[in-house]
Amino acid sequence: MNMFAGINGFEFASRDEIEAVQLKRMKWSIRHAYDNVPFYKNLFDENGVHPDDLHTIADLAKFPFTVKKDLRDNYPFGLFAVPMEKLSRIHASSGTTGKPTVVGYTAQDIDVWAEVVARCIRAAGGRAGDMVHVAYGYGLFTGGLCAHYGAERAGCTVVPASGGATEAQINLIMDFKPRIIMVTPSYMLSLADSFEKMGIDPRTTSLEIAIHGAEPWTEEMRKEIERRFDLKAVDIYGLSEVMGPGVGSEFVETQDGLTIWEDLFYPEIINPETGELVPDGEEGELVFTSLCKEAFPIIRYRTRDLTKLLPGGLSKMRRIARIFGRSDDMMIIRGVNVFPTQIEEIICRDERLTPHYFCEVRRPKVMDELTVVVEAKPEFSDDHARSHIAGELKGHIKNLCGVSTKVDVREPGGVPRSSGKAQRVFDFRNLAGK
Repeated sequence: MNMFAGINGFEFASRDEIEAVQLKRMKWSIRHAYDNVPFYKNLFDENGVHPDDLHTIADLAKFPFTVKKDLRDNYPFGLFAVPMEKLSRIHASSGTTGKPTVVGYTAQDIDVWAEVVARCIRAAGGRAGDMVHVAYGYGLFTGGLCAHYGAERAGCTVVPASGGATEAQINLIMDFKPRIIMVTPSYMLSLADSFEKMGIDPRTTSLEIAIHGAEPWTEEMRKEIERRFDLKAVDIYGLSEVMGPGVGSEFVETQDGLTIWEDLFYPEIINPETGELVPDGEEGELVFTSLCKEAFPIIRYRTRDLTKLLPGGLSKMRRIARIFGRSDDMMIIRGVNVFPTQIEEIICRDERLTPHYFCEVRRPKVMDELTVVVEAKPEFSDDHARSHIAGELKGHIKNLCGVSTKVDVREPGGVPRSSGKAQRVFDFRNLAGK
């Protein structure tokens, strides 16, 4: 019997129903990991815990964390819980900071994944019969294929555009007239720039809903996207280690935080320094335990995403606040913690600047040096205006973040555009002397 059957519509279950399902599936997942993944058997045994110790949901805190290093240490297939012949698909991260993290899916995993992404599309206001333009990259990255399968499951027509080829994307949008686009927020802004360069007002397109994920973004960036396209922009959340995009989504009616589909992915918030649980409503690091994954169960995975748990909204399932940063993306500048999203918030509020930016961190001598690179809009592109903006921006960053910076305000087009995930931080400190 498939214990994960019938998940369609469960996002509106009562809290008692949700918690009963959570406990049943949590027991299954921890036992499945222990019995089929040597890493988890050894980890649990070393920490003196056993699947039989899980009697209540609160007992999950007895079990040890899984971290990104564990995935890389078991590269490529050491954390799989099923034999290779039962796998339907493999995805992997880019591996830009080391070995890629490799994840696998059975046919049932793919089925559950398609359904949770369909939930996200429905929450965003999508309906059967809508056309969905998918501009996430296809391939080992989980974004494109998950959006594709989820949109089909929701009864939509899919345009598998993938990333890049911006002019071709614009032509497809103008000719096919999709109602929904699924794309990173940074690339959505690149599309807006390109529409305008081609003499097309982005507000005149058929797009009514934009579903954005794969990178942190701010409320100010949402407002910028909605203003330029005259549509509703909603957040979607996920990571490949837990499933991929689709772990949670905003409801378009409220746009008040990501509802986590916690009948399938159990969330916790911990103090990132101590590992101790913090109460709902307090900020900390997001931790997930998969409740449904056959091929790649994950127990108490530390995501490094920083947020807080909130009560349910339109669904009784709990929400997380917008991810305000990642502990591994945080820049420590002369002892001060600075997140790219803090800087993005300041930039997006300045009507003289485009929302495109990146940060460079160097240590030319003894002290760290942060440079924020932004670009001016055409009407503020002369040398005097850009110099004036740079001075003001330095002051705003100092006031909000508590750190002194250099600011490089470039002419229009001076910041490279992203066709996928935008890289916001370039840290050259570890390259010094090499």
